[in-house]
Amino acid sequence: MDGDIDQSKRTTLRRFAALGAASPLVQIAGASESDAPDALAGYLTATPGAHFSKIRDDLELGTGETQHHLRRLEREGAVESRKDGDYRRFFPADRFSEFEQVALGYLRRETPRGMLVALLEDHDASASEVAARLDVSRSTVSKYGSQLESAGLLSREDGYAVENPETVLLLLVRYADSFGEGAARLAEQSPDLLEYDPE
Repeated sequence: MDGDIDQSKRTTLRRFAALGAASPLVQIAGASESDAPDALAGYLTATPGAHFSKIRDDLELGTGETQHHLRRLEREGAVESRKDGDYRRFFPADRFSEFEQVALGYLRRETPRGMLVALLEDHDASASEVAARLDVSRSTVSKYGSQLESAGLLSREDGYAVENPETVLLLLVRYADSFGEGAARLAEQSPDLLEYDPE
């Protein structure tokens, strides 16, 4: 049984290490004898804004091992992180603006991501329509709407409207594979949505 777990971990690390080999992070990550730094580089290239527990679990690393490699990559300037509520989110260094980092953090959360996707697909959708579409309560949409507004991702002046929709859409499309089926569906529609006009 332990052999199966070790083999699964090795396979996961090698898959992301292959991605890391094409990443600028590899110059720093590749200096280690372990596959873990290369895998972290590849993983963060494909999944920017992931939080610590997700990185650890997806790469099947131990807590201490994940902490060690992330600290080293941060210390050497390959990775940066930001506090996001109860989470610390990690990004390839110098690749994302503050707005993009905040947006990626919210896009990594199911309900806020669903709200942003719904509003990009139908910019006239009311809060009640968004709630029905996501199968959540109206109060849940209101709670996350307030958070998204405070984060600068949503305006609630005249209904709900995504702020900087082109940037949010670009992030959703670029990293669609790491966000799930709603983002993948949106990515297929993106040529039409790029002409999004909230007026």
